[in-house]
Amino acid sequence: MPQWTERTDPQVERWSGLALIPMLTTAGYYALPSEVQAGSTVQFTPQILAYVSLALWARHNGAILRRLGLTVPQFPQGVRWGVPVGIVLGAVNTMVILHIAPWLGADITFLRDTPHARAPTLVMLPWAILLIAVGVELNFRGFLLGRLVALFHRSRLRKYPRLAGAIGILVSALMFSFDPFMVSTFHHLHWIAVWDGLAWGMMWVRLRNLFATIIAHAIEVMVMYSVLKLLFKS
Repeated sequence: MPQWTERTDPQVERWSGLALIPMLTTAGYYALPSEVQAGSTVQFTPQILAYVSLALWARHNGAILRRLGLTVPQFPQGVRWGVPVGIVLGAVNTMVILHIAPWLGADITFLRDTPHARAPTLVMLPWAILLIAVGVELNFRGFLLGRLVALFHRSRLRKYPRLAGAIGILVSALMFSFDPFMVSTFHHLHWIAVWDGLAWGMMWVRLRNLFATIIAHAIEVMVMYSVLKLLFKS
């Protein structure tokens, strides 16, 4: 039997409060004047601080892959869950973008000019999309959601694990949807990221498997990107 210490015991976690830094930075972004918000450096600040916080957190804890949900034995389960969820979300969101959003009067032509659309297809499929999915899921599910759950485990919410999980899922989904770069790039369509974040958050809380959310995220974006790319070319 392994002898756990405070540094390696999965039930004991230090510096979980670092997850609050990117959350507060995101909230502070919306208090800035609009001309300041337009700066790309300002828009990326919450994500940059999230990765710095992730690195600091990892330095002060052990069993990092286990805490994030990235151990090798978890990969097959991640594929089993991630592939179907990604396909379903990709199909649903494509329908929302192409049919429901225009029916509601929303403009979607701006999608032609996003950084993702302007990048070469051979770069985006699959490499850039996969890399983005890894980075985003490490940030919003592995770090933010995971650390919130750890914080709640040490609070009064530990008596109500389902409520704690639900709060963590909701907060991480909103942080994902209202990330400054997400809003500035996808405008009114950034709301789609709310139910994406809820779906991926529920997957992570149930499975504690980040492979599942990475795969689901990557496949969903590949489905949407492929369909929209073909339609915008025609």
